[in-house]
Formats: sequence, C-alpha cells, structure tokens
Amino acid sequence: MAWDPQAYATHAAFVPALGSAVLDLLAPKAGERILDLGCGDGVLTERLVATGATVVGIDADSTMVAAAVAKGLDVAVGDGRRLAFDAEFDAVFSNAALHWMGEPAPVVAGVFRALKPGGRFVGEFGGHGNIAAIRVAVRAVLAARGYRVPAQEDNYYPTAEAYRAALEAAGFVVDSCAIIPRPTPIASGMGAWLQTFRGGFIDAAGVPPDKRGQVIEDTRAMLRPILADASGNWIADYVRLRFAAHKPE
Repeated sequence: MAWDPQAYATHAAFVPALGSAVLDLLAPKAGERILDLGCGDGVLTERLVATGATVVGIDADSTMVAAAVAKGLDVAVGDGRRLAFDAEFDAVFSNAALHWMGEPAPVVAGVFRALKPGGRFVGEFGGHGNIAAIRVAVRAVLAARGYRVPAQEDNYYPTAEAYRAALEAAGFVVDSCAIIPRPTPIASGMGAWLQTFRGGFIDAAGVPPDKRGQVIEDTRAMLRPILADASGNWIADYVRLRFAAHKPE
C-alpha cells in the first residue's frame, strides 16, 4: 500500500499521538543506538532523538521516508522482513507498523539479529480483533457490489499468545505481551479514515477510481449505526498488542 504523507499527517495524526505509552515502555536512554522499525514520516523518531539516543529509522514506503528525511532524520527505505543489521542496536522500537509486515517469523528473526546481547524489542501494533467491524463492512460492501474480495487479508493481527510464541521461537525472553482494546476517536471522520487506511485494499479488489467514493460511502453508511455516536462523532474499534522483550545476554 502506498502512503500519502500529507494525508497521513492530516487524517492519521492520532497514530503517533497515541504512541506515548509504548515510548514509555521502551524508556530510551541518551547514548543508546535505536532502530525505529516502520518509522513512517518520523514523528515518533523525532521524539526518540530528543532523548539523546542515536536513532536509525527504516520504512518500506519511499514517500514517507522522504518526509522523515526532510525532518533531518537518519531514515532509509527498508523492508522489515529483510533486516540486514547484525548486533548493532541497544533497542528496536516499532509503533503501528508490524501489522503491515505480514507473518512475524522473518521480522522477529531480523530484529533478534539486529540487537546487541541484552537489547530490547518494544512495540505496539494491531492485535486480534483490530478494526474488526470496519474490515467486515468493507468486505461486505465490496462483495455486494460484485468486486473481488480476497479470502484473506495481508495484515497480521495476532493474539497475545500467538505473538509471544513467535518472539520466543526467535530466542527472545518476553517481558510483557498483552492485548489492549483502545476505542479511538476519528476526528477526520470515517470517510477520510477509509481513504487513508483502506484505499489500497479497495483498489486491490478491482474498484475503478471513479467508483471508490461510492464504496467508501456505502461502508460509512453500514458502519454509522455501530461506530458513530448520536452527534456524528466516529470511534473506531482499535485493538492493540503491546509488548516488550529482550535478547538474552
């Protein structure tokens, strides 16, 4: 999925804004070398740099990387499933990115290899049940209009037990791993959210550009009785998985 940094900053600012809890869990220290995995446009990367840490960011989307580089950050295009680092980092941090990377084994193995002995892997991403109502509604609308609906989605939204097992299989000691329901207000409205976060899925179903707006409007109409309050404020059914693990000494 391709990202639009300007649209992301406008309609998805809540994503880094809600990253404070996982930053606190990381507890970065001055002088540490930290990898920001899936750094996006670098909003949280800047906060890591402000702690005095030396931070390297990678992201798969070149436009988001360009936005981060424009902030003066040390960021490059990279695939989280093919990390090439070897015992270089005191910590690896990731917020709202791991669910875009698919099956966890290659990602977790690469993170383990990238860390120094004793290094920390701390992050938060979509957990089991994340935006379930939204995902079902999009699929139902696409099917009703005769578009292709993939049998499975590429996003990875595991249970805490499943992700703990993936971390342990890679050699990590898991310090915490929990599912956290987090109903999230969507200030820009559901239409902008769908355009930003599910536009790629809609396009992949074969929806022509001139029909995308109708699919989004149909989805909004289906979700309104469930996710919008009496005043028309939208609250998305976010569920997060927050974890902390470390590589043995």
